[in-house]
Amino acid sequence: MELCSVASIISLRSLAIQRKYLPKLLGFTSSSLKKFCKDVHQPLTETIVGTSPELPQDILMDIFSTLEIPDLIRAGAVCPSWHSACTSLLSLGLYKLAQTPCLLYTSESAGYSSAYLYSLSEKRSYKLTLPEPPIRTRCFIGSSHGWLVTADERSEMHLLNPITSQQIALPSVITIEQVKPIFDEYSHSAQAFVFPDASTGSYIVVLIHNPMRQLSFARVGDDKWTWLPPHEGYDDCTYKDGLLYAVTGTGELHAFDFSSGPVVTVEIIIRMRNIADEYPSLKANRAYFTDDSFLWTTGLKNNHRDMGILNLDDNTKEEFVSPQLCSNFPAPIWVTPDLRKMNAASRGD
Repeated sequence: MELCSVASIISLRSLAIQRKYLPKLLGFTSSSLKKFCKDVHQPLTETIVGTSPELPQDILMDIFSTLEIPDLIRAGAVCPSWHSACTSLLSLGLYKLAQTPCLLYTSESAGYSSAYLYSLSEKRSYKLTLPEPPIRTRCFIGSSHGWLVTADERSEMHLLNPITSQQIALPSVITIEQVKPIFDEYSHSAQAFVFPDASTGSYIVVLIHNPMRQLSFARVGDDKWTWLPPHEGYDDCTYKDGLLYAVTGTGELHAFDFSSGPVVTVEIIIRMRNIADEYPSLKANRAYFTDDSFLWTTGLKNNHRDMGILNLDDNTKEEFVSPQLCSNFPAPIWVTPDLRKMNAASRGD
């Protein structure tokens, strides 16, 4: 077994990507590995790994648990002992580092099935090849916990993890209470949210949709959407400990209890606790924004995406991806990377 020195750990950011070991890491296949590791920048410089005494696995795991996903993948590629530590860290569920959000965007030059992931922490983009249907034929209607919710040309929706390329079909749009098929064509106007469901170890997807911005939800594996009447006019929602909190445009806050059995109960409450996650790579008093206005970019000649970082102190704007590199459809979207996969097979999917 190869031995890895402490000095090598310190220089993780300069490690070369050695693809010999990566296909086994996290269950990646060689093809999916190439999708993620195809950096649009120049290759990193190789370093020689020393032969100092090997660090214990528990120490390596403690160190690797502080790395964001790109560095974690590089660490797992260095030698068998580091690969083993990374695999153990993930299989034991100990890797819970809050990831800095990344911008997922498409480009005409990348083709219909590829997208780019821009890392704020590394200030570089990675090219990803994603499963069918082609990513450039879909709309992004939500992003939570590492998952995208996409809608295709028929408004059929999928959960997609752009890091692992795992994709799960959601119930058909025609199972939503208010949606009726017309000449086999559908149109969507929905906002989607993905929330972990502790009771099943899976996820719940919630839609705010027309008419009148109502709520429907589905658990992964459901065959239809469940409508949550009687209220409407919702603008945002969040989920915690079996309760879905939804706020209306008039300032009301409603709590839907999902833990009370098959019937979901609702209560009107007056406030919700603030929950402040901290991301070291994000700067204070900044707005990280991306332009999702389809009418703006397609309705007027020579318009382009407006995205970047707005400094709220002096009202200056910083660009990190040139808007000219992004295609007009689908619009770029922020996604928080997550290497975890859901075990859909255990629920009979």
